[in-house]
Amino acid sequence: MGEDNRRVFSLVVREFDPSKDCEMVQNVERRCEVGPSGGLSIFTDLLGDPICRVRHSPAYLMLVAELVGEEKDKEIVGMIRGCIKTVACGKKLSRNGKNVTADDVTPKPLPVYTKLAYILGLRVSPSHRRMGIGLKLVQRVEEWFRENGAEYSYMATENDNQASVNLFVDKCGYTKFRTPTILVNPVYAHRVKLSSRVTVIHLSPSDSEALYRRRFATTEFFPRDIDSVLSNRLSLGTFLAVPRGSVTAETWPGADHFLADPPESWAVLSIWNSKDVFTLEVKGVSLVKRMLAKTTRLVDRAFPWMQLPSVPDIFRPFGVHFLYGLGGEGPLAAKFVKALCGHAHNLAKERGCGVVATEVSSREPLRLGIPHWKSLSCAEDLWCIKRLGEDYSDGSVGDWTKSLPGMSIFVDPREI
Repeated sequence: MGEDNRRVFSLVVREFDPSKDCEMVQNVERRCEVGPSGGLSIFTDLLGDPICRVRHSPAYLMLVAELVGEEKDKEIVGMIRGCIKTVACGKKLSRNGKNVTADDVTPKPLPVYTKLAYILGLRVSPSHRRMGIGLKLVQRVEEWFRENGAEYSYMATENDNQASVNLFVDKCGYTKFRTPTILVNPVYAHRVKLSSRVTVIHLSPSDSEALYRRRFATTEFFPRDIDSVLSNRLSLGTFLAVPRGSVTAETWPGADHFLADPPESWAVLSIWNSKDVFTLEVKGVSLVKRMLAKTTRLVDRAFPWMQLPSVPDIFRPFGVHFLYGLGGEGPLAAKFVKALCGHAHNLAKERGCGVVATEVSSREPLRLGIPHWKSLSCAEDLWCIKRLGEDYSDGSVGDWTKSLPGMSIFVDPREI
């Protein structure tokens, strides 16, 4: 029970009802995204679908916090989303001859999987903060996680979001876990020229799955249902960069044969169409800066051969293409990643997106090949994790929350 402007109310946390809650949820979203007076802020439009950021996960839930007054008047003042999937949390070596062929007696690394929950989209109306509503929402969604067998829960926030860190770390028992980097590059008015020394091949979903499972299945956070990700309508394809002359789309031998005898260097990435999930808009920018940005676009369009950087029109709703599953091998892998990012840029330009973004481990060696603007990127995002129970088998990994970071992580595009 509580009191708000002398009205007695009770707080009810319940499941989101799309038939009646959409308008009130959108109102809370708008109130939460109001930036500081005179300052820059980014607004997110979920395109009328409050659960769009979790609905493509294997299991998901959205809860709302509702104030119910004595006269049964109701107001939604907070919400939270959560989803569950199975991911790799480590690796182990094959034993007793399993996964070992007659030609290769070397034990191969196999992924160790765990059921992982993810919290996102926690919002509490500014006028109802410091009332314990956020804590109640987190506790309720964690109950659902446990009921559905999740062993761990994690969340992501800005490294300087002290209120969020205080809630999850100090009150909910989460541990600071990983600090990945978000890299954002604008989509220019011109097409990016790709290196003539690189061939880009569009892989089929089946070849993409085979390549990812063979080479990246032990990467931390790799989703066990990678086939569902790659075949999703929002996935625009997986692209492989190889040295020109080594293989073409016409001579592509299939993923298994390619990996049996790969070129010295190669790289791969996939593209997710977030534009059909949500749009972003930058507000609070002065007219002078808007005009300067427009001038860069006009010059870029007039002289595309000069390959001049330009600021896209991010002051109106714009879409995002997200790059995921970045990987590669060889001394020139970063250069091949750069070529793939150029290909992704040109695809985003064709589809009218404002930016191309990705998220990688802060230790990822391939990040050197990812074009980005420092002013648009986030050098250190923060992921916090919590073990939901003590009755799970530690296996060969032990308590995942205490593990050291690896060189790479797999960021699931269904959860951005």
